[in-house]
Order: sequence, then structure tokens, then C-alpha cells
Amino acid sequence: MTGRFAIYAAPGAGSADAAAALLRERAEQWLGRSVAGDPVRPAVPAGWTRAAIDAMTVSARRYGFHGTLKAPFRLAEGRTPEELDAALAQFAKGRERVLIPRLRIGRLGGFFALIPGAGAPEEARVGEKAAVGGLTEEAAAAMAQAAGLYALADEVVTAFDGFRARPTEAELARRDPAALTPRQGELLKAWGYPYVLDEFRFHLTVTDRIPAAQQPAVERTLRGWFAASLGATVPVDALALFTEAEPGAPFTLRAVHPLRAVHPLRAYPGAPTPATDSEGAR
Repeated sequence: MTGRFAIYAAPGAGSADAAAALLRERAEQWLGRSVAGDPVRPAVPAGWTRAAIDAMTVSARRYGFHGTLKAPFRLAEGRTPEELDAALAQFAKGRERVLIPRLRIGRLGGFFALIPGAGAPEEARVGEKAAVGGLTEEAAAAMAQAAGLYALADEVVTAFDGFRARPTEAELARRDPAALTPRQGELLKAWGYPYVLDEFRFHLTVTDRIPAAQQPAVERTLRGWFAASLGATVPVDALALFTEAEPGAPFTLRAVHPLRAVHPLRAYPGAPTPATDSEGAR
């Protein structure tokens, strides 16, 4: 089988949550595409054209609006899509939904994404080196408030690794191993992707890499476009199985498997009160 599968967080896909639904609507209008094949109402920010948005979202549009939990992989020999789908459904039944706290626009290695914010100053960038475990203090705080989300991502990576075919030399080369840290190299060999477990940073990608000179204008535009969602806490209440039919094909939504609702007497660890104001090759 030449296609690939991925397990993603897809806020708003099959969800009744109003904040998640609004976020997905705006993201799909921005990208100009729905992974579910639903019609997308054309819309572009003031001062921009559809062609200009399309030019800076080529890869983001192909993958669709999502947050990676388990990066794309080919199925291991003897495994079937139906078996993977059934296993993911069963897994989701045993896990509670989690939160993406206080969304904000972040810049990661030249591309932009929506990331957990925790009230961090806008100039802080996820991935900058600092004294707190290699992160800025703001990024570390965001991760702490999104503890449930990060724990779920770790579980997904490890629980479904038996479905992943071992990467070919060509697939490993696409990750540019020479540019990775030693730890990222270890993770690539162990899990087929370098940005997992302690190197994982949750993000919902909305652009490809943007030239430095254009980044301030793009960032301002994204802040305006997603203004209604910035500062909001959005649930991840399902796990989504995406498929890529063949190399280079757009990723599409195969199935959405709901996570359990949180027990009403148990709070989300570290979750903030919702605010009222407003990647390398895979």
C-alpha cells in the first residue's frame, strides 16, 4: 500500500462545540479546503487575493486543518485500514476529551500556526531556547496548561506504533537527519518522526514557511482573521483518522472517533478558565 495514514486532532470536525466549529470554519476558509469534502464558502482577508493566500498555504492546504498527534505513516505489513480504524475507535472510547487552552498565533521555524497560549506575550516564539527545559518560560507554561493534550499525544504515538511500517532510507532522508538534534535523531529512529514525546509541540498549521520580510504582515493578517478564536479554549473531543491516497495527494478525513466527555465532578488538570476576549516534512 503506497498511501499513508495519520492520527490528528481536528477541532470542530463532528463537534457540537461552538468555539471549535467557528475555529474550523475560519481555518477552512483561510486554507480554501475542507478535509471532509464539504463546500467551503470563499472568503479572503481584506487586501489579499485568493491566489496570494493559496501561494503561502500549498503544503498546509494539502494536509488540511489539523494538529498532528501521530504523524503520517505507511501501514505495516499485515495491517489493514479497517483494523486501524477499529483500534482508534476503541482507543477513543477509553480516553477523555482534552483542551487546547487560550489559542494564539505562533511562529515556528518560519511558518505560522495556532498554538496553546496560556496568556503568553505575543512576541514569544515556541521553540526558542531558554533555561526552562529548552523552552521559553511562556512556552513551558502553555505546555503545562495543555497537560492533558500532551499526555494524549504521547499515548497516541506509542499505542499505534504497531501499525506503522518502518521507514525506508528515502523517508528517513526527507527528515534531514543532519539538521536534527541528537535527541530528535533518537526519536526519528524509534518512532519514525523526530518531533514526538519530549520534542512534541502541539500546533494547528495555517501557513507554509514565510520569508522573513513578509512575516510581520502575514502575522497581522492572521491575528485579524482568527480574532474571534484567539484567547479561546477549544476542546479536542475526538480523534481523527486522515488518509493520503498516494504520495502528494491531499489528505482527507476517513473517520472521526469521539473521546469521552469529562466526568462532571473532575476538572481538567491545569486547564484555564476560557478567556472572554479576543513543520518540517511530514
